[in-house]
Amino acid sequence: MLHIEDDPANRLLVRKILTGAGFEVLEAGDGLEGVRMARAQPPDLVLVDLNIPGLNGYEVTLRLRGEPQLCDVPIVAITAEGDRSTSLAVGCDGFVQKPINARTFAATMRGFLRGRREEMPPDEADDRLRAQSQRIVARLEAKVAELSEANARLLEANRARTAFYRNVSHELATPMTPIVGYVKLLVDEELGELSESQRKALRSMQECVGRLRGIIDNLLDVTGLETGTMRFIHADYDVAGVARRVIRMAESRCTERGLRLVQEVPDRRMMAWGDGERVARGLWQVMDNAMKFAPSGSAVALRLSRVGAGYEFCVADQGPGIDKALLDRVLEPFYQADGSPTRQYGGVGVGLAIARRVAVGHGGDLRLKSPSAERIAGLEFTGTSCHFTVAERAPAARPPA
Repeated sequence: MLHIEDDPANRLLVRKILTGAGFEVLEAGDGLEGVRMARAQPPDLVLVDLNIPGLNGYEVTLRLRGEPQLCDVPIVAITAEGDRSTSLAVGCDGFVQKPINARTFAATMRGFLRGRREEMPPDEADDRLRAQSQRIVARLEAKVAELSEANARLLEANRARTAFYRNVSHELATPMTPIVGYVKLLVDEELGELSESQRKALRSMQECVGRLRGIIDNLLDVTGLETGTMRFIHADYDVAGVARRVIRMAESRCTERGLRLVQEVPDRRMMAWGDGERVARGLWQVMDNAMKFAPSGSAVALRLSRVGAGYEFCVADQGPGIDKALLDRVLEPFYQADGSPTRQYGGVGVGLAIARRVAVGHGGDLRLKSPSAERIAGLEFTGTSCHFTVAERAPAARPPA
């Protein structure tokens, strides 16, 4: 039996009575969940409270009666406030008033399972059904108005969020430029000789400044992504050179994290037409993501190969992989599988979204596979593989609308 009831105490009472009488009882806390459970596993009998959240008991009954596999299943209304005639008119086979009689309740349910049905005159049923239909339409209109208002608020909030990211990113980027420049001058000792302790401190500062600048650049990119203003500067560039550049950038990071970095990149120029700088930044986002989730002592890999009329960068790791249900979600801006302040991995959750936009803007795409089955440089990679493709000749940018 399926019991649809939002009150835990009432569910407990019914469960004890019916299980004690030898019945198996499934429970749903609201109307939508009840309909879903009934469709997934048709019960022998449905007990439904009329005053439940989501869809009320009348609406649940009408919905279940529209399912071919449920049209003959007995439905019994069990309520303290509902109307017997309306319950029968919408399709219930019986009506039980609360508080229930614990001594006779199980026997009453057996009667409905054996074919007992309560009936009412057809004319009265039509009138009741018509009145209930009008109430449902009125409720639907109110819900549509409520959802329309909520949607308008969400759209306005989204516009405000995008404007906030744009403004904050530009405000942060302005003072960052001289900071980056002066820190480099100090590290290069162009403003005077440094002691070893000063060099060490400045190198740490330079690393932190670089990370901060990367976050700001990501926010600028994701703002362009959401507003459709991300633009590419097209020119000839060497795809293999981009791969080797990213590998050089990743070497020190891998050393710090105890990772082995392997690669299969042809030792020749592989020319394409597009924004090489953007492609390099997109590929770095993918590589950074792989290094972030690969456990210490494992390996990450980058392979570049020719595919059709373009090229594919395959970045693979030996990490734990990604739940298949989340493979598309992690490509959305700001989505993180663990977004809590205490999460193990850093970042703001925009890297893969930016990389995908860069790939699409270059006539390719970005897709994830987990678990992976890649073999690169003689090693097996069974974690996650990211396939970043670009066309040999990227499509020209569309003129602004």
